Amino acid sequence: MTNEQAASKVLKSQYVPTSEFYSQIIDSLQDYSIFTVDKELNINSWNSGAAKIFEYETDEMIGKPFETIFTEEDRKAGVPKNEIDKALQSGRSVDIRWHLCKDGTTFYADGLVFPLKNEKEEVIGYVKILRDITQRKKSEDAIRKYTKELEELNTHKEGILAILSHDLRSPLAGIIQSAAYLKLNFDKVKPALAKELLEELHKATNNELNMLDYLVEWARIKYAADAFTPAKIELINYVEKVFELLKETAAVKTINLHHDIKEKTSVFADEKMLLSIIQNIVSNAIKHTNAGGEITVTAKESEDKMIVEIKDTGIGMSKEIQDKLFAPQVNSLSKAREDNKGAGIGLLLVKGFLEKNGGEIWVESIEGQGSSFYFTLPIDKPLDKPVDPENK
Repeated sequence: MTNEQAASKVLKSQYVPTSEFYSQIIDSLQDYSIFTVDKELNINSWNSGAAKIFEYETDEMIGKPFETIFTEEDRKAGVPKNEIDKALQSGRSVDIRWHLCKDGTTFYADGLVFPLKNEKEEVIGYVKILRDITQRKKSEDAIRKYTKELEELNTHKEGILAILSHDLRSPLAGIIQSAAYLKLNFDKVKPALAKELLEELHKATNNELNMLDYLVEWARIKYAADAFTPAKIELINYVEKVFELLKETAAVKTINLHHDIKEKTSVFADEKMLLSIIQNIVSNAIKHTNAGGEITVTAKESEDKMIVEIKDTGIGMSKEIQDKLFAPQVNSLSKAREDNKGAGIGLLLVKGFLEKNGGEIWVESIEGQGSSFYFTLPIDKPLDKPVDPENK
């Protein structure tokens, strides 16, 4: 036997894979969804991995439109057709997005589409390959969330330390000096002056206690996450509770507290935080409203949120003050407290609580005519909505 004959015999004895062999390989890839669509974008093959991931059996998907696996939002945006067009133009189309299962649930997938061609290089359909990376996304999201929380904690820490060193230390120095003066000159100080000094000391120590209470609550936003227990609650109960707590303070200035909240008006929020939000804003409104004025609380539904308005007939504020109201620095907090004008740390507390509950706050005001503080809260427990990373 010649060398050529021997080589020919070896070649003939080698196994040549068939299309059925390749089909079996594809069907064995349980972690990958692999299927094809024809030129009319209807599904014409469906591997076992696709059946496992999408929960559709093969006979359920053959003949179904390619867009069946896409979310309603992506279908409306023309994403399925865009993937095919990009695959035709570039030879492949890579995407990372949410896809839809048979039971309506979604999963996050890393996908690829490329044209399927015949021996003449004519496009006869398309191949779609994807894998479920939902768990990886959850891990990445958790890391991003944790990183953000660490950054926020650091910001809170710096803010609290700044206030402790400035807003608390300075007044305490004044309290100590006044107390030392009284102690050294007790026998010489006239009763009227002693009374005046004691009143100032009492007022200053009360202010310090209030500031400490604010700081404790403010820190609780981030440092005591386990205390955060949002639930569906009726708004009217908390508005009326705040009115009851502040009625004597309002009565001193003959200010009328009124609300137009309907029964069964609900929000999804932490009870203690909601009470603190309303109490801070109403208390601040009482400070800024002249005798005989009125403070009104109303609420209206807007899509999936409740918009609450707390309106006063007080002194109002300038545009400059409004712009800095929810991001005061240490020196502005001190100035506000010295002038007995601003909510200072109280509004930081309110803003932090609202953000924690998925809400926001803003103000509209005209000097001499009063102010309206608006804040939003979700009506129901927020749902995790799919996010298209290409549209972030």
